[in-house]
Amino acid sequence: MRHFIIDTDTGGDDALALMMMLMGSGVQVEAVTTVFGNVDLEQATQNALATLELVGGELPPVYKGASRPLLREPLTTVHAHGSDGMGDCGLVHPHIAPREGHAVDVICQLAKRFPGELEILMIGPATNVALALMKEPETMQGVKHIYSMGTGGYSLGMETAVAEFNVLVDAEAYDAVLRSGIPLTIAGFDLCLGETAFSAQDIDLLNQSGSALASFVVQSNRVLLEMATARLGYPTVPLPDALAAAAALWPDTVLEAEDRFCYTCYREEATYGQVIPFLPNTIATAGGYQNQPANARLIKRMDAALFKERVLKMLLP
Repeated sequence: MRHFIIDTDTGGDDALALMMMLMGSGVQVEAVTTVFGNVDLEQATQNALATLELVGGELPPVYKGASRPLLREPLTTVHAHGSDGMGDCGLVHPHIAPREGHAVDVICQLAKRFPGELEILMIGPATNVALALMKEPETMQGVKHIYSMGTGGYSLGMETAVAEFNVLVDAEAYDAVLRSGIPLTIAGFDLCLGETAFSAQDIDLLNQSGSALASFVVQSNRVLLEMATARLGYPTVPLPDALAAAAALWPDTVLEAEDRFCYTCYREEATYGQVIPFLPNTIATAGGYQNQPANARLIKRMDAALFKERVLKMLLP
């Protein structure tokens, strides 16, 4: 049995990732930790609770974490996910509550409880994990693996010209995770554009299924569908967090990945939040970064058909 923490700023695509992890075989979600990001901390926590309650069964405890970045003012993506982060469809009214205790303490406690076994799915800003690294660096070295949805991957940004949202809101925290030495797999935003996204046909299938889970996924991503359709010219729902969850749950969905030295830009305002994946042993000098050892496994290509097949199987009756 694999032991996971899911660290999330719960918006609609986070909710799907949560469902996947809770319903996946061979996985025990030991805790869900929430962080500011898509929405503020309180709303992210309520969204996580609502998602867990819908899935049902034996639910992991939920703990609130960081409400702001390490150094900067917080940003949100209500323009992409709605004011409640879940499509503004009235989905969020959980009857369960978060546990007492801070997410950072819980991360450290679970790292002690499961030395060499604990894995973290980090699908929001990296602030909680960075704070845990600062609080108990030796304990955190026992974390087996971190799976991150963050960066533009092999492409540029989507929130600015060069930066992806999860890194942009707290680049200092993401830098701390990259420097930690903990094995790290990154699913960049570039993976979620194209065949891995829900198409109009996928959305119709979910809508017509009569499944409560499927309806929840469609409604919670309603605003994201509208925004992506307006920007791209065709109906689509990008699923970045679900792809990171797939990489963690189903390694065979990852078709190609490269070990890279990834550098977080946090000093220069114009490029704040960009993560540069340097190739090893490049000929041209780049401030000495070309000879740095790899600190992340950056996914280059995923099996879209297999990913969708397994996700739809989970959601449909």
